[in-house]
Amino acid sequence: MSIVTLVGNPRAGSRTREVAVAAAEAVGRRIDDDAAAGEVVDLSAAFGRHLLSPDPPAEVKAALELVAGAGVLVVASPTYKGTYTGLLKAFLDRLPSGALAGTVALPLLVMGDPRHALAVEVHLRPLLVELGATVPTPGLALVESDLPRLADILAGWADRTAPQIVAIKEGASR
Repeated sequence: MSIVTLVGNPRAGSRTREVAVAAAEAVGRRIDDDAAAGEVVDLSAAFGRHLLSPDPPAEVKAALELVAGAGVLVVASPTYKGTYTGLLKAFLDRLPSGALAGTVALPLLVMGDPRHALAVEVHLRPLLVELGATVPTPGLALVESDLPRLADILAGWADRTAPQIVAIKEGASR
């Protein structure tokens, strides 16, 4: 099962990327011995400047195809102004309606304040559903102060998430 990680942080080498990759790896270990947290689409500023181009370069088109073809898609962003980044929105807006049909999407937001925890459910989940993804579990809202406990948090989240992913994928293959 292919796992793709999409990171909507404008800063290259961000904590959001580290958390997202670790989350993909944690889920991958639990859903299938052959599953791997493979490809990462990092929308850092260098990549992002092409998103609004009327005819994006080949690297943007390839990233869109990779995301649309994912079996499992971890979608991660820092929380800016109470929601995901505009960079992530600009990228996802390039996907056609229904582009994520057949994809299990796992929304993840990294935030500075726990008051923003609902943003993952109220803002990011509906966007992924609108694109056709199945979003089976509560998204992961990770407060920066919890980063020292990241392994434990991800273990619990992956333990709850993996059985749902497997059930969805098995149901789709019938």
